[in-house]
Amino acid sequence: MPQKDYVRASRPKAKPARASNARNSRKAAAPAPAKPWLLLIVTFALISGFIYFLWFLNQQPAAPTPVAKPEKTVKKDELPAKPTAEPYQYIKELENKEVKVEVTEQKSGGPYQMQCGSFRAEQQAETMKAQIAFAGFASQIRRTEGSNGVWYRVVLGPYESKRQATADNNRLRQQNINTCRIWNWS
Repeated sequence: MPQKDYVRASRPKAKPARASNARNSRKAAAPAPAKPWLLLIVTFALISGFIYFLWFLNQQPAAPTPVAKPEKTVKKDELPAKPTAEPYQYIKELENKEVKVEVTEQKSGGPYQMQCGSFRAEQQAETMKAQIAFAGFASQIRRTEGSNGVWYRVVLGPYESKRQATADNNRLRQQNINTCRIWNWS
């Protein structure tokens, strides 16, 4: 079945015009003659204005430039006489000086652990443990019974120092695991 052109079918058909009307419609549709004299006057005015501007700049007096006075030349090859003895004694004193520092042993704050989540459902704790495992760390799930019910905590550690726990916490944050907190486990 051939396709039907609905756009063309909806347009009204044009009536045939008489020959005299066709000539008049052509004259009305013809563009008006351009006015080249107006364009020439505007162009001439712009060019003459630019030439006047250049002439005006040329007529301005030049700003006086300051004349620099020639400076006396000093011989730069002459160096002062070398001293016979060093006037400062602290250099020799510092070479032979010994500093004694007393270092006290820092007490370990105890083992640290990092808790990354505490959940009521064991399945949620397993999900968090899997996320931590994908980040490259081994974690444990500890079941805790308290006065308000059973909790499943996801913990990492123990760590000997807080610095080690902080380093692992920073690496977990790079993997978008931002819920971990470090606790002193004693």
